[in-house]
Amino acid sequence: MTKKVLLTGAGGAIGVHTLAHIMHNTDANVVAIGTFRNKGYYDRITRICQDHPDWVDRIEIMIHDLKVPFSTRQVDSLKDVDYVINLASLSDVYDSIENPVPFIRNNVDITLNMLELAREIKPKTFIQFSTDEVYGSCAVDSSGHKEWDTILPSNPYAASKAAQEAIAIAYWRSYGVPVIITNTMNNFAEMQGASKYTAMIQKKLTEGEKVTVHAAGDGQIGTRYYIHSRNASDAILHILNHLPATLHQAGEIDRPDRYNVVGDKQVSNLELAQIIADLMGKELDYELVDFHSEQPGHDLHYGLDDAKLKAAGWVSPSSFEDSLKKTIEWQIQNPEWMK
Repeated sequence: MTKKVLLTGAGGAIGVHTLAHIMHNTDANVVAIGTFRNKGYYDRITRICQDHPDWVDRIEIMIHDLKVPFSTRQVDSLKDVDYVINLASLSDVYDSIENPVPFIRNNVDITLNMLELAREIKPKTFIQFSTDEVYGSCAVDSSGHKEWDTILPSNPYAASKAAQEAIAIAYWRSYGVPVIITNTMNNFAEMQGASKYTAMIQKKLTEGEKVTVHAAGDGQIGTRYYIHSRNASDAILHILNHLPATLHQAGEIDRPDRYNVVGDKQVSNLELAQIIADLMGKELDYELVDFHSEQPGHDLHYGLDDAKLKAAGWVSPSSFEDSLKKTIEWQIQNPEWMK
C-alpha cells in the first residue's frame, strides 16, 4: 500500500528538499501544507518538479494557516496520513530577537494545531523537527550535546523551538501521539534564502562585497556543524523507515525517542567563508565584527553528539565538501535564487 506523508513547511528551504528526497526515494504521496506567506515559497516546489513532472500527481498542496485549527473537513481528508513531518516554523534568530512575541506565538500555535490534528488522525509517527539551538552554546572542543542534555535556549527562536518540544512531549505522554524529536545542525542547500549565512557569503562574493564574520570581543570566532538539507532529510527518512516511535508506558518515567542529526565537519565562520570563496575562485575580503557583545542571544558555538543515530545505522549520504560544492555551482547556474 502506498504511504501518505503530511509535510509542513514544504515551501521552506529545508522542507522543499525533504519533499524532493521523499519523491526520489519512496513511492509515497505527500500532502504539503503551508501558507507560502513568510519565507516558504511555492515556486521552490514548482522548481523541483520541473524535471519530474510525474511528481505532480503524488503531491497535494493544502493552503492552510497553521496558526489556525483545522476544520472537521480538513481533518477527515487527512485521516489516511501515515506519517507527519512538522517542519514549519519561523527560524530567523535576528527576527526573533527584534520582535519576539509574535515569533514565539507563531511557532507555538503551529505545533499545538499540528498535535491536535495528530490526536484526530492518529499517524504512525509524528516527527517534530527541532534545532541544536535549544541546548544553547557548547565548548568549541567538546563532542557536543547528547540527546536530553539540559535545555538552555539563548534567544527567542531557540526558546520557541524548546517550547515546541515540550508541548510535543506532553502530547506524547498525555494523548499517545507517536512523537519523535529530531535536533538538527545548521542547514544549507540550493534555493536557501540569502539571509542565511552560506548563501549570504556567496551573494557578497558574487557582488564583490566584504564578508562580515561574527566573532567575540576576544577575537574568538564562532563555529558550527553544517549539513545539507538533503542529508538532514535522509536522516528523517531513515528514522521513519527503521526506527518506529515508542509510546509512553503508563506509570513509567519515560521519554519519547529523540535523535541528533549532525553534519560531518565543524567549521568556523571564517573557515566557511574561505571555503566558499575557494569554491567560487574568488578572493575573500572580510572583516571580523564583535556581533556577540551587541547581540548576546547569538551563541558562539553549537554542537551535537550524533552517536545515537549513527549507531542506529544512519550514514550521511554526501560529505560537507561535496554538498557545498554542488550547492555553490547550482546557485551560480541559477542566480535568480540568490535574490
